[in-house]
Amino acid sequence: MTTELLSGHEIDFLIRLAACLVCGTVIGIERELRGKPAGISTHCFVIAGACLFTMVSAVADPNSKARVAAQVVSGVGFLGAGMIIKATGDKIRNLTTAAAVWFAAAIGLAIGVGWLVVAGAATLYAVIVPRIPHAKKFLRDQGDDE
Repeated sequence: MTTELLSGHEIDFLIRLAACLVCGTVIGIERELRGKPAGISTHCFVIAGACLFTMVSAVADPNSKARVAAQVVSGVGFLGAGMIIKATGDKIRNLTTAAAVWFAAAIGLAIGVGWLVVAGAATLYAVIVPRIPHAKKFLRDQGDDE
C-alpha cells in the first residue's frame, strides 16, 4: 500500500490555517490585554482545531460536517466549563473567556467550510463585544457624578 505525501488539499488548508492564525491572534491579543487566562495560543489552537476537524470531515465524508460541528461545540463547551471559576461568594469568573473560546471554535468551523469573510466579521465582533461598556458599570459611574 502506497501513501501519497500530498493529497491535493494542502494549499487550501494552508490558506485556512493562516486565516486561523490571524483570527486567533487578533482575539487572543484582545483577551491578553484585558488580563484574561485564555490568550493567543488558546484561541489559535481552538480556531485551527475546529477548522481542521471540519476540513478532514468534509473530505472523509461530505455529509458529516454537521455531526462534526456538533461534536466540536460539545468538546469546546467542556473546555470552557473548565475555565469558569466560582470565586468567593456568588461571583462567577471567566464566563466571558469561556464564551470567547466557544465563539472561537465557531470561527474555526466557519473557516473550515471556507467562509473566510464570515470568520473575519466574527473576529471583529469578538474583539468589539468585550469593549462595550457594561450597564452596571455605566450606571455606577453615572451615580458618582451627582
